[in-house]
Amino acid sequence: MDSLQKLIDLDRRHVWHPYAAMPNPLPVFPVRSAKGVRIELEDGRSLIDGISSWWTCIHGYNHPQLNTAAHAQIEQMSHVMFGGLTHRPGVQLASKLIEITPAELQHVFFSDSGSVAVEVAMKMAVQYWQSKGQTEKNRFLTIRNGYHGDTFAAMSACDPINGMHHLFSGMLMPQYFADAPQVRFGEDWQEADIASFASLLKENSDHIASAIFEPVVQNAGGVRFYHPEYVRRASELCKQYDVLLILDEIATGFGRTGKLFACEYADISPDIMCLGKALSGGFISLAATLTTTHISQTFSEGEAGVFMHGPTFMGNPLACAVALANLELLESYDWSMKIKKIEAQLRLELASCQALSAVKDVRVLGAIAAVELHDPVNMSIVQPQFVERGVWLRPFGRLLYTMPPYIIQPEELSAITSAIYEVAAKL
Repeated sequence: MDSLQKLIDLDRRHVWHPYAAMPNPLPVFPVRSAKGVRIELEDGRSLIDGISSWWTCIHGYNHPQLNTAAHAQIEQMSHVMFGGLTHRPGVQLASKLIEITPAELQHVFFSDSGSVAVEVAMKMAVQYWQSKGQTEKNRFLTIRNGYHGDTFAAMSACDPINGMHHLFSGMLMPQYFADAPQVRFGEDWQEADIASFASLLKENSDHIASAIFEPVVQNAGGVRFYHPEYVRRASELCKQYDVLLILDEIATGFGRTGKLFACEYADISPDIMCLGKALSGGFISLAATLTTTHISQTFSEGEAGVFMHGPTFMGNPLACAVALANLELLESYDWSMKIKKIEAQLRLELASCQALSAVKDVRVLGAIAAVELHDPVNMSIVQPQFVERGVWLRPFGRLLYTMPPYIIQPEELSAITSAIYEVAAKL
């Protein structure tokens, strides 16, 4: 047996992949290296990465500026605990995040992943109200079709029917679910779209610590783009009924939608914001939860006096140093114009998919495009079809979608859109 086949066989028997069975019946493709927008497989094939390694590698792989930052930091220290200690990369990254996010957000709590950033945000909201003596405000209002992660509090705020976590429903804290927004991005606003959200707040605000949702784009819940006015009206309603607002910008943050943060489309500032994914440019796992001075000061006046959370690897200096370099890289060029060009090309080249019999809808916003099918895809068939065309995409449910790196060139993006059309045409 050759070494490559042995590697694949060992993987199938022993390595548990995300959202996969064990042993894994789906094909896996061993990677030898990655650079720019390309993933090089062990068998010699080269794939254009159309999803930025789950929306993280906005500047592609092996970027010299990020590598340089990592090497320099490793020479100093790769990790040191954040309890009682601090370091330049963590402080400088926090300062940069405060500079680029809405002005009211002044305090940064680092964690290891997006799911944990959401857990932190939800704990912040609950402890805020406990500190104010309103312990009955301990539940959350969210919107259907949302996704916030795979840990327990995060799962409780994901869609309980159409999401991925209905198997755990009996163990999850019950939350309030408003109807999903129906007015699409770019359409005329209809006030009726916010009625369900408003009604639930009016009836249950005494028990709701915070609303939580992804602004403008529902990502893993179906890649749905909705009207920014919904976000603005939701923010107003939260203030009216004395409920906090958490915005999950883990997937939308750092330019993906065409704005640096999707909440900018609504011109609002949340009480708490979750960041992750593209924060470190896909180099290493890192997330952050930002909040206001009012919330942090309220904690100091409460029973505990401190925020009761502290991940072992929070503020990892290696991750912070790379994230800081990633944000400096983003600021060094006109990323907004790059996103506009990607968006225009995606709209132009995917429009023909709408005429295919298997296709229900085609939608594009910023550097995000989704071709929604009438029926769910068969991953064991569809995934290899993309690989055969030299493209790496990871369809899910009824969606063929792309979120390419910002550095992608027009001909590389055309290879992705052509592959999507060809695969959809065969279904």
